[in-house]
Amino acid sequence: MRTVHCVKLGRELPALEEAPWPGPLGQRIYDSVSQEAWDMWEERMKMILNEYRLMPWQKEAQDLVAKHMEEYFFGEGASLPPGYTPSSTT
Repeated sequence: MRTVHCVKLGRELPALEEAPWPGPLGQRIYDSVSQEAWDMWEERMKMILNEYRLMPWQKEAQDLVAKHMEEYFFGEGASLPPGYTPSSTT
């Protein structure tokens, strides 16, 4: 199993199995984002799609999602605070 030092969670974790997004952004995510952080992003992405009432297949929606994705993983203050533990979904 491949691991990465996750840029979002700040520790070595299981990596994604494939690039989750096309192009350079997808490759960057594949290289430096863990599966756990990607799962967290998917929840955020659902919120963004719903909040803006976007249709995921539309170019405008994809552009906005990519912008938010870049900021979420690589933007200023994108990493979580030290000691943060994601809540369990039980």
